[in-house]
Amino acid sequence: MLDVYARGQDMGRDPRVVSIVGDCESSSDWFLKDFAKDDRFYNLGPYQSLQETIDHFNPSLGYASYAALRGATATTVLTPLWADPKACENAETPLGCEYRVHNPAFAIIALGTNDVHKGEQFEPRMREIIEYTLAQGIVPILVTKADNLEGDESINLAIASLAAHYHLPVWNFWAAVQPLPGHGLQEDGAHLTFRSNFFNKPETLQGAWAVRNLTALQVLEAMRLAVQE
Repeated sequence: MLDVYARGQDMGRDPRVVSIVGDCESSSDWFLKDFAKDDRFYNLGPYQSLQETIDHFNPSLGYASYAALRGATATTVLTPLWADPKACENAETPLGCEYRVHNPAFAIIALGTNDVHKGEQFEPRMREIIEYTLAQGIVPILVTKADNLEGDESINLAIASLAAHYHLPVWNFWAAVQPLPGHGLQEDGAHLTFRSNFFNKPETLQGAWAVRNLTALQVLEAMRLAVQE
């Protein structure tokens, strides 16, 4: 992935930009956007070292990604019909549009929750996303999902298998929420429990949204430090 990053830099990719590719949990204003604002919206508490990473990736933490869409599946982000006609070119996919407009060095790819009814399509579509991302000189960061709506964990297993095959970094969000009440899920078993981003309050980190944002920042910090070494 360091070679991919270096190739991306030769292509002019912005090392301060991370794109988000995903569904409603990625398109939500609750995901990372508070960190593009001031200290009225977040408090890092014992995680003050993350401020340097926030500063590095700001303002890309605050923009709306053209590849993070409500109801999105792995197929959706590869389908031109779902692209924003105001920003995207004719026949351009949401994924291609996002990478062209925001020019990222990294991409968080968090899909799978809405793929449970067409699970056989998930792995081949994810391969397309990964291979396109790599070809663009962008480092893909795969994300496991908190839910198990498919009942057999097959989607997270597919994500882990793809990461191993392509030697990709993985943000194991599933593991991060396992210690939380209800494993971080609301009663519907799909949506995350909410807490604000005030990490100075211990009770905050009993909610999955706070843990999602904290661990996302930790992943981005790992990426930032790795390419600086």
